[in-house]
Amino acid sequence: MLQSQEIQEIIPHRYPFLMVDRIIELEEGKRAVGIKNVSSNEPFFQGHFPGHPIMPGALILEALAQVGAVIILRMPEYAGCLAVFAGLDDVKFKRQVIPGDQLRLEVELIKLRKMFGFAQGKAYVGEALVAEGTIKFFLERKNPAQ
Repeated sequence: MLQSQEIQEIIPHRYPFLMVDRIIELEEGKRAVGIKNVSSNEPFFQGHFPGHPIMPGALILEALAQVGAVIILRMPEYAGCLAVFAGLDDVKFKRQVIPGDQLRLEVELIKLRKMFGFAQGKAYVGEALVAEGTIKFFLERKNPAQ
């Protein structure tokens, strides 16, 4: 299990854009399960939408991508890289995510070729699937000499 501080040692995201509170399962290079506790204090709820707060779908996908980044960036050959979105396929939203929900973010690495890859992500609240899709990403070396 990884707590917030350990996650921040792997990926560069910080408040208010760190979308993963902890990693509860991790098979480096294969899969991970993360948790995001959705609080009414999230800054995006101020405008999305007043009186009817809904977590933006783009941020659910970002949370999945951050869990996926942990899978890869824990691998020694990719440590220190930056994982960047390259695209999304077959994204579906099934249910709204609201304050008080706990997102369970399940991500499985499908393919990784050198610096480009695909992962399948699914987000749940309880047993209900709320979003899913294929995440395309590429890896950038922070220091080109690496």
